[in-house]
Amino acid sequence: MPQNPEYRCTAKITRSWRTRDGPFELVGALPTLPSSPAVKREPTALKSALAEIDRQHLRRTRRTVESFPVADSRAEIVVDGKRVVDFCSNDYLGLARHPEIAAAMGECAARTGAGSGASHLVTGHGYEHQALEEELAAFTGYERALLFSTGYMANLAAIATLADRGEVVALDRLNHASLIDGTLISGARFSRYAHADAADAERVLKEHQGAATVIATDGVFSMDGDLARLPTLARIAKAYKAWLVVDDAHGIGVVGPTGRGIVEHYELSNSEVPVLVGTLGKAFGTFGAFVAGSTELIELLVQKARTYIYTTALPQPVAAATRKSLEIVQREPWRRERVLALAARFRKAARALDLHLAPSETPIQPVIIGAADAAVRAQNRLLEAGFLVVAIRPPTVPTGTARLRITFSAAHTEEQVDALVEALARIPAHAPRKSEVHG
Repeated sequence: MPQNPEYRCTAKITRSWRTRDGPFELVGALPTLPSSPAVKREPTALKSALAEIDRQHLRRTRRTVESFPVADSRAEIVVDGKRVVDFCSNDYLGLARHPEIAAAMGECAARTGAGSGASHLVTGHGYEHQALEEELAAFTGYERALLFSTGYMANLAAIATLADRGEVVALDRLNHASLIDGTLISGARFSRYAHADAADAERVLKEHQGAATVIATDGVFSMDGDLARLPTLARIAKAYKAWLVVDDAHGIGVVGPTGRGIVEHYELSNSEVPVLVGTLGKAFGTFGAFVAGSTELIELLVQKARTYIYTTALPQPVAAATRKSLEIVQREPWRRERVLALAARFRKAARALDLHLAPSETPIQPVIIGAADAAVRAQNRLLEAGFLVVAIRPPTVPTGTARLRITFSAAHTEEQVDALVEALARIPAHAPRKSEVHG
């Protein structure tokens, strides 16, 4: 997503979608925020910066999750003293509180301790890390996989290792911030192509022929839930001899016939998608991330990726827990089938209300509101009704496209989904209907 306030372009962007109900467009603008250099070391500077964020209705707040009232599930949580149904987590398969996964973590902690004590290249790399890397490589079908502490760090590593100064990275306009930041760290320039528009991506590579070394894209876009046009991007990357880096954080475990992600969904080979990034804190319900690729790619990351070399290794108990999670994902396909069925149930009911949905068939189901303050009001009305749904505002999404990002989990019930739709129907008309959106 365009999450870095350094990019202050205010040009309008148009999103065109074709859905089962026909085509429609959404016009928005890339966000502008006060630039960070304005925050000088003066008594009023910080207060002024915060006041400007408030003026734009963009202040973020944290809520404290105090407890989980349902055993082995986080579909319901107690937040700030109120029991609510959580429709905004990324726990797509309902594994975050699975007792087998928690037991695997506890057993490993009793054997190895809570922390790794060092980086992977010193003495921090343990048996559980090695075993998980091998199992992730087998699951995704790549030669090797390399563990990272976060998906952000994995994306920084992949881009900064493959791109260099004087080169160009082609980025989808709605990519996650970590792909943008990885490009900045590499010293390469970036050129952004229209969202999910492979023809525009090819235009970028033509304009920078010989200098464009990487195409980077989300697999499933985190704020929209739609899929990258990966087959065409793979063809273009091969034709222009560019690396294709796919961040499948929201696809691994959910998308594809057996949950192996967007590469499986499109029936692509590892040579067509040579660099795959996945995270472990979403569908797998634990924490961390990985990059999968060829033996040579992974070895180069081990030698050059600063976010791998210069940080303490992920704790072994987390790796052990993820190994158990990976086992459950493969033996219980009903979890993936269930979450997708719940998302489809929601879409059918929401379409009947003429709500403005994004074109997503994944567990990410955004309801587009428009103005940031209207999205916050809608969020608060849902909270009063007992549903936790977060309003997503600029700079995470383009100005004019603030939304309720609704996500589903295999742990939800049909009754909870139906009740959420009923609550959305009671929100005042400040939430635009699809028919009110103009191109």
